[in-house]
Amino acid sequence: MGAKFRIAFFHIAIVVIALAGGSSPGWAKCRDLDVARSWGAVAHAAQADATIQYFGHSFFLITTRKGTAIVTDPLGPGRYPYPIPDVTADLITVGREHPNHNSIEIIQGNALVLRGLGAYGVEWNKVSTSLRDVFIYNVPIYQNAGSMEGIKGAAFVFDLGDLCIAHLGDLSQALTPEQLKMFGKVDVALTPIGGWRTMAPDLARTVLAQLKPKISIPMHYRDNSYLIEEFTKGLKAKILDTDTLVVGKDALPPSLEIRVLTPYGADRYQ
Repeated sequence: MGAKFRIAFFHIAIVVIALAGGSSPGWAKCRDLDVARSWGAVAHAAQADATIQYFGHSFFLITTRKGTAIVTDPLGPGRYPYPIPDVTADLITVGREHPNHNSIEIIQGNALVLRGLGAYGVEWNKVSTSLRDVFIYNVPIYQNAGSMEGIKGAAFVFDLGDLCIAHLGDLSQALTPEQLKMFGKVDVALTPIGGWRTMAPDLARTVLAQLKPKISIPMHYRDNSYLIEEFTKGLKAKILDTDTLVVGKDALPPSLEIRVLTPYGADRYQ
């Protein structure tokens, strides 16, 4: 079975799951109507919609305006020279079954865990669900293209009603039309740029041109200043002396801007 066919099949399966009767809180504004047909509108005030905190590698805490705490790809102790944060979450997403991405034991609270892969990382899981004020779905991707083709991974999209945040996981290839349709209208893209296991900076820039987000936050680059320089070259970028970015739909830039966050507890990358 070809890769494009498998991704298209996955896309169809998500639609079937959605139509079968999830209890999502509102219309999934990230995706086109034929992809997310069974949700109604969610009203959000013209304020900050999310706070995004970076802990290094692919590990983020996204907190919605209503206080829902989402952790992505928690990084295991000793994997990088960053301190382990004291984080309590309502939801954890895992895009790859590896200690750099699936160390859910470091997260406090009785969180819902959504895994993008099943069968010990061999097959894609189909995620399309809601929690409080967030609708969450995943997109099948391939990782490790620099060393071996065809290794599955998962990206996740967090629909906050007005704001759409995509965690691109260990994406290592340009997006197909099917994948682009599944991602939908992305406002903020958490973007791997490390190369080998993920996209290198040039390919990451190509993928951003496909997705057309307003903000990209680079990840998975091991504090390598050269990768940051290559990724931001010729683009509007801000290197921030903070691990946290507050994002609001009404305050998004008119076109793509890069925001480089300093990981929690780490010195500046340069």
